[in-house]
Amino acid sequence: MGLKKLVGKRVQEYRKQKSYTQDKLAEMIGIDTVSLSKIETGKNYPSPDTLKKIADVLGINIYELFIQNTLKTNEDLLKEIFSNIEKIKTDNIKLHTLLATVQTLATK
Repeated sequence: MGLKKLVGKRVQEYRKQKSYTQDKLAEMIGIDTVSLSKIETGKNYPSPDTLKKIADVLGINIYELFIQNTLKTNEDLLKEIFSNIEKIKTDNIKLHTLLATVQTLATK
């Protein structure tokens, strides 16, 4: 997948995760909906300024738009988390470490 298509796909995934329409995101970053659509389909590459605005509005770091992995649903994430917990359920030290990590994240 080319860079333009990857960035566009990631913008779309994060937009949908936030439940924003194209109209809403375009308005929030100060571009027209057609331009956002072209970014999401990989026809146009956003300017550095637009990339920063997109990342800021979506609450992500710019580099996250360049990572190829796809966003997983909360249900899929929980399944994966529980599967990994199952693997360490007899290791008291790892479970304590996991608990401390989760408690830290839960307080943010």
